[in-house]
Amino acid sequence: MHEHGAPPDHADKPLFNALLTPHRSLSRNGFTILMVLTGGVLLVQAFFFLVTGAWPIATFLGADLLAIYIAFRLNYRSGRAREEVRVSRRELLIRKVTPAGKATDHRYNPFWARFLVDRHEEIGITAMRITGEGRTTPVGAFLNPDDRESFADAFSNALATARR
Repeated sequence: MHEHGAPPDHADKPLFNALLTPHRSLSRNGFTILMVLTGGVLLVQAFFFLVTGAWPIATFLGADLLAIYIAFRLNYRSGRAREEVRVSRRELLIRKVTPAGKATDHRYNPFWARFLVDRHEEIGITAMRITGEGRTTPVGAFLNPDDRESFADAFSNALATARR
């Protein structure tokens, strides 16, 4: 039941729901291990350079460790971005969420929306986008090629089902 005791509308029932997130090959524990190992190796090198009188090099090694840490933290921050894709008979919704958490909704009528896929002979899918009503919304740009293929298949089927 919906608000006011009304029965749920069949047209609002989701036919397809997907949460697209960027892939990160290194887990948080992996990151900790990497930083400990890298820090240990750089500490040994820094000690060597301090003992031999080349102390400025030791400070550069500390800067290297800091740069690696900052690069990975920025990478993990960008990994918080996501796209939520939902298809019902009444609406196609693409919600894009930035790493900072700001959400932008792109709504289309599934009967007028077109799913366009750009393919390269060797790479596979290079880009996907939804067009309709004079607008275009890219989708799944951060997915790897295999995930793009599986999303494109599932989404195409859902869009075709919504139009029936």
